[in-house]
Amino acid sequence: MGNIQHTIVEHQSTAIILFDSQLEVVFMNSAAEVMLGVSIRQAKGYRLEQFLPEVTDLINILQHTLDSGQRFTEREVIFCSFDLQSITVDCTVTPADKVDDNQTLIMELQQIDHHLRVTKEANLLAQQQASHDVVRGLAHEIKNPLGGLRGAAQLLERELEDISLKEYTQIIIGEADRLRNLINRMLGPNTLPSRERVNIHQLLEHVSRLVEAEPEFSRGMTIERDYDPSIPDLLCDSDQLIQALLNVIRNAAQALEGSGRIIIKTRACRQFHIGHQQHKLVLRIDIVDNGPGISQEMLEKVFFPMITGRADGTGLGLSIAQSLVNQHGGLIECASEPGKTAFTLLLPLENLNG
Repeated sequence: MGNIQHTIVEHQSTAIILFDSQLEVVFMNSAAEVMLGVSIRQAKGYRLEQFLPEVTDLINILQHTLDSGQRFTEREVIFCSFDLQSITVDCTVTPADKVDDNQTLIMELQQIDHHLRVTKEANLLAQQQASHDVVRGLAHEIKNPLGGLRGAAQLLERELEDISLKEYTQIIIGEADRLRNLINRMLGPNTLPSRERVNIHQLLEHVSRLVEAEPEFSRGMTIERDYDPSIPDLLCDSDQLIQALLNVIRNAAQALEGSGRIIIKTRACRQFHIGHQQHKLVLRIDIVDNGPGISQEMLEKVFFPMITGRADGTGLGLSIAQSLVNQHGGLIECASEPGKTAFTLLLPLENLNG
């Protein structure tokens, strides 16, 4: 494949895979890598069924085209990616020019459930903004009387001659401060991100070490890495992104309850949508744990503030993480089933004004 053709194919949003006459992968573009969940280095020289589950329909389409020599299209084909995500596509296989007397096949996969994901992301962004606006309104209404309450308690304390009674004014002041701090945490950072270029894997390693050093992190828990070293530096506020990553990875560790595995995977996605906005290049960070999973009811509101499934939780960690990622033009998604919960952070890799 020439350089120009390679560049054109590489930047297509449609997943394109090239097979030889043995139905082994010869090439795939970035869109195919993202869809299948594997890189070309992992897939090259292998048949689909050797690294993907439930691809019988795709194999049958390839074999039919190879046998007939005719272009073949099948609608609404369902298969599973490497990380067991169900994907629905329109599949077209076309015989291509022979290479060294071997017939080659071009497979095009157009994900038809893509618009559903885009709509879901747009709704999630809208919900997050609405939630943030409500919290801001409540914060204004609560912080003013809290300040008055605290000031009155301080004045009262100065007038009290009985030292034992000051214990009660200290309780009032302490609880007012606690509520104020809680509201500030709900609101998240009140400054714009201060961005610089950083290596995302250095941030992930830093956060992983922090989580592994926490007392709650058991010897029965492990963190595995699956990094793509080709990902360019990310323009971000490293402190804010560290906090977001820490909240998500710590949440995964807490879900394991002392035993299990966390996988951190990074990939670069080309021509990728975040909500309704398309980006040339997007960083995708998957944080996957094999804990008990999140109920469907909880999953729908997992990023709302004050929502938690833990008795000792505040329900702010994931909400704050979502807010911090939103400030970088990104989004956090969540999918869960028993034995597998995946939080996916999507961040644009192109320059952002800020």
